[in-house]
Amino acid sequence: MTSLTDVIPAPRTIEGPMRCGVLLDAATTLWAGPGTDTTERWLRSTLGAALGIALPPGEEDARNSVRLRIDDTLEPEAYRLGVVVNWGIEIRGGGPAGVFWGAQTLRQLIGPDAFRRAPVRPGIRYGIPHQIIEDAPRFRWRGLMLDVSRHFMPKDGVLRYLDLMAAHKLNVFHFHLTDDQGWRIEIKRHPKLTETGSWRARTKFGHRASPLWEEKPHGGYYTQDDIREIVAYAAERHISVVPEIDIPGHSQAAIAAYPELGNTDVIDTTSLSVWDNWGVSHNVLAPTDNTLRFYEGVFEEVLELFPSEFIHVGGDECAKEQWRQSPTAQARIRDLGLADEDELQSWFIRHFDNWLTARGRRLIGWDEILEGGLAAGAAVSSWRGYQGGITAAQAGHDVVMCPEQQVYLDHRQDGGADEPVPIGYVRTLEDVYRFEPVPPQLTPDQARHVLGTQANVWTEVMEDHARVDYQAFPRLAAFAEVAWSALPAPAERDFAGFEQRMTAHYRRLDALGVAYRPPAGPLPWQRRPGVLGRPIEGAPPNV
Repeated sequence: MTSLTDVIPAPRTIEGPMRCGVLLDAATTLWAGPGTDTTERWLRSTLGAALGIALPPGEEDARNSVRLRIDDTLEPEAYRLGVVVNWGIEIRGGGPAGVFWGAQTLRQLIGPDAFRRAPVRPGIRYGIPHQIIEDAPRFRWRGLMLDVSRHFMPKDGVLRYLDLMAAHKLNVFHFHLTDDQGWRIEIKRHPKLTETGSWRARTKFGHRASPLWEEKPHGGYYTQDDIREIVAYAAERHISVVPEIDIPGHSQAAIAAYPELGNTDVIDTTSLSVWDNWGVSHNVLAPTDNTLRFYEGVFEEVLELFPSEFIHVGGDECAKEQWRQSPTAQARIRDLGLADEDELQSWFIRHFDNWLTARGRRLIGWDEILEGGLAAGAAVSSWRGYQGGITAAQAGHDVVMCPEQQVYLDHRQDGGADEPVPIGYVRTLEDVYRFEPVPPQLTPDQARHVLGTQANVWTEVMEDHARVDYQAFPRLAAFAEVAWSALPAPAERDFAGFEQRMTAHYRRLDALGVAYRPPAGPLPWQRRPGVLGRPIEGAPPNV
């Protein structure tokens, strides 16, 4: 056994590689067994297009061929990739996803040319050394959350990020679709959500303390057919899409579109517009039957579009000032026998917890939703630190670990003055590589409730896809290895070895056109001189 490979995330075991191997060329055929059709299509449309080879159908026992097959002795996402001299290439997966992840590893073994959209060296024969790779993921939830509310990412950009996720064996796309600054999904029965709620008149440039504004309208939304396309594109790559509709806070865009959703007995909600600033808006949903019915209608359309097991309802950072002043909200607290406004928020979330459960789905929300008790099937995204995840797992709830101090990729990557719009703690590539999703406080039985982990990309200070690339990469590659590979304890991880493998991976990212942060620091056009951020000094707390 040897670890001489530049594959990211690192596989479990490798036999070889040896100098001799297999050549991929115009004569190479492809045999796909039952259940491997998604990988068959991907190999021809993506890998074949990059290398300029057709991969025509061939016989199962053909010499110069790639063979795909399901092997139910393996775990569903596990794979065994054999590159055998004088024989060919075989990818076995425990299920369709396992075969697909094996194909992603094959792509890396070929080299950077395999990450382009058309051949740059037509007619070349690509040699792959003889080797056997056996691999399987550590976690079933290997997620990326992308905030398209603060800055809209057009559909093509979302599809591109699904491809980038697939290349790193990430399999859950958390789609943050609504917030104070924009509503991004078409809802047929409530058209003003996009007519009014999907755009704002101007945008704060930098942190909310910045004096700078971009004085032009910003907006955009996905039609329901766009959503169907995104979900189908993700499914072809064995990625599930978890939509987030934020309630009852982070809802000013919805209230701007439908003022009756807000606390009309406290403020003139008809005067509200989609928010042009960052932070936590005090304009939250009113706890009325009308609001519940409205959002039930929203979720009915969401369920039709997203087949995912989980539906994310936000549930975080709900300001309570208006509820304290609202006679309607106070009457609801009394009628329900609740103690205070915090319990009123819990009642709101539990309503949709029960509503989703009755329709065969599972609610997931940010860790604030723990504060009022949850239905048995609900899950928690632990963002304020580890504690929410610990509490949830100890109470028998499934949890996704995404603590802001560790895996919020909007946080700055270096303490230098050239970092663009520096936000939060310094989280270097090495810091992310040493992140451990399972808290040591959990017993083995409790740790089984950790579904996995997720990196979050909040886009307040990311005005375009190049800024998203810069914040996400290369750290998302380190995160992918944490989520997939069976790594030792954080202090014992071979970061120097990972850095060495990254030298090859940067060339893949270059071929994909990813505007990552170079190891030596930002390039001149990646900086944002004079744009105020919110850097926090010192090491982040381990909470």
